[in-house]
Amino acid sequence: MLHRSERSLENIPVGALGLIPIDGCQEMGEKVNNYLVKWRKESAIEHKDDIAFSGYERDNFIIESQVPRFGSGEAKGIIKESVRGRDLYLMVDVCNYNVTYSLTGNVNHMSPDDHFQNLKRIIAAVGGKGRRINVIMPFLYESRQHKRSGRESLDCALALQELVKMGVDNILTFDAHDPRVQNAIPLSGFETVPSTYQFVKSLLKHVDDLKIDTEHMMVISPDEGGTHRAIYLANVLGLDMGMFYKRRDYARIVDGRNPIVAHEFLGSSVEGKDVIIIDDMISSGESILDVARELKRRKAKRVYAAATFGLFTNGLDIFDKAYEEGLISGILTTNLIYQTPELLSKPYYLNCDMSKYIALLIDTLNHDGSISDLLNPNERIQHVLTKYRNGEHI
Repeated sequence: MLHRSERSLENIPVGALGLIPIDGCQEMGEKVNNYLVKWRKESAIEHKDDIAFSGYERDNFIIESQVPRFGSGEAKGIIKESVRGRDLYLMVDVCNYNVTYSLTGNVNHMSPDDHFQNLKRIIAAVGGKGRRINVIMPFLYESRQHKRSGRESLDCALALQELVKMGVDNILTFDAHDPRVQNAIPLSGFETVPSTYQFVKSLLKHVDDLKIDTEHMMVISPDEGGTHRAIYLANVLGLDMGMFYKRRDYARIVDGRNPIVAHEFLGSSVEGKDVIIIDDMISSGESILDVARELKRRKAKRVYAAATFGLFTNGLDIFDKAYEEGLISGILTTNLIYQTPELLSKPYYLNCDMSKYIALLIDTLNHDGSISDLLNPNERIQHVLTKYRNGEHI
């Protein structure tokens, strides 16, 4: 693991650090804050009398904010303390449908649009007084609408441009559906962070009899769009890679997209091998389970599905059934978006905690340090693989 002490934090901080977790992202905000408070208490003694490190050590980096709503459902952003000169990190989970508000007496669940609007309200409340504004948006808003075919809106590009126009300096997201959306804002900071290390670590922690070599294991991409993820994971683990090609019916549109007719497999034999399917998100889950079914038909041994974002839009019943039938042995997703208590209680579910990683990124960026090492987890993956092979505790 890349510890904080191993990084160069010689640079003077850009400004006193401030975290603003927006409604729906408080739990992650608290975890990140706890790491930052702990680390800075440990190292603050070196900079005790240095004026450039004023506000470096605090008991809490969270700046209290609120987005209260009027009876009509309209809202306003409020920040409850001074942010002048602060290096601000706004955290937002646009997928947290568990947050509700009252609209003319009815309970309304917040949509990604509502969360994005709240983010803009808080940026507006900062009012240009912050030293720098950084947005951490793990699930990139509208990232599924990243390219145009026919007369369609380009929502993700518009959202990114809107944030930059409002004064946002850096945007950090995780496993963007298509990282090329950054072309919409070529002069601004945009990073898409991989979750590969956390997947590997979590899988090795919970499954103790994996044989990580080409004879016994394989990485699969469920479609042609996500092959770069599978290629990277296969390369760092030293495994073979296969992919499925989705054959679609372009004559029909169901739920806004062309339905999948069949999954065609490209790759070497999976017979008797443990398989990791890697993707950026599990939406309804039907696609992943179709792939798992195809792999089982080809006599794969155990099937693990890893995705950065577990949306589970049609509930968990189909996964329960798949687990009981032996189609899947485990599902790994991160805590970057809201997770239901029901999901966390499932026997097949492996949770990958990303809070320490986010804290490392924030800490480094606040020091104006390079995050290249953090964005490339190869070294950390090799370290955890060596420990696993030696039978050490992970």
